[in-house]
Amino acid sequence: MQIAVYGRQFGKQFVPFARKLFDRLKEKNIQFSIYGPFYKFMREEAGLDLSTDNLFTSYENLDKKSNFVFSIGGDGTILETITIVRDSGIPVVGINSGKLGFLATIAKEDIDMAIDALLSGNYAVEKRGLLELVSPPETFGNFGFALNEFTLQKKNSAMITIQVWLNDRFLSAYWADGLIVSTPTGSTAYSLSVGGPLVTSDIRGFIISPIAPHNLTVRPIVIPDNSIIRLKVNCRIGEFLLSMDHHSAVMPVETEILLKRSEFDISLIRLEDQDFYTTLRNKLMWGADKRN
Repeated sequence: MQIAVYGRQFGKQFVPFARKLFDRLKEKNIQFSIYGPFYKFMREEAGLDLSTDNLFTSYENLDKKSNFVFSIGGDGTILETITIVRDSGIPVVGINSGKLGFLATIAKEDIDMAIDALLSGNYAVEKRGLLELVSPPETFGNFGFALNEFTLQKKNSAMITIQVWLNDRFLSAYWADGLIVSTPTGSTAYSLSVGGPLVTSDIRGFIISPIAPHNLTVRPIVIPDNSIIRLKVNCRIGEFLLSMDHHSAVMPVETEILLKRSEFDISLIRLEDQDFYTTLRNKLMWGADKRN
């Protein structure tokens, strides 16, 4: 087996678990490559001797023959990992070194069990759709895709108006602080915080949710994911903020935004004892009630 390892910096409390991970890989004779900056951090800051010079720094020099990409961090690290994986089809294994870990579902205490499950094939592969920024192109370099959401937001205290068309049919004009277009994966992220619905990952749809709308009749809506979404902003200062997962850019008000589902999916690994509903209960305290 060959894996690639991507990660962020982590706290001292995770060092023993990181050491356990790489010791386990060596014990099982699993070959691995490591993201260059993460390798440097682990050697210089975490004090781990990984005994390898097999490094990668981007999608271009990622070993496409890798069976898995291990993403060590939290959900933000998963979002960064997909910019490395892209359309390679390599499944992503999320190992949680942080707190919530809704996408990075493997707890640090379960690293040994997770590696054994991967070796024995006791896991499922979940396909996750992405949103693609069709226009304007190159806004976020050569990777204009979001696993969670695209967001249009105001730059100052004044509200903005966002007009929305679906397949060239007018949907509505939103007078609000902003608008979120979310994937089902992103339904547990920013969209959830503004009152958007929870959507399971196998639903073929997108969620459009206004941020602090100045109209009580405006609510989030779920639309088919074969829709071409066209957005136009009106605002006083002539600029607005466009965000894609963890990236942001300031756009002139005359910019027209086109979004659609990407031609490729991202594969996330789910162990057999995990599912969406268990994660909801454990991570988001879904249905928790002290009376029960």
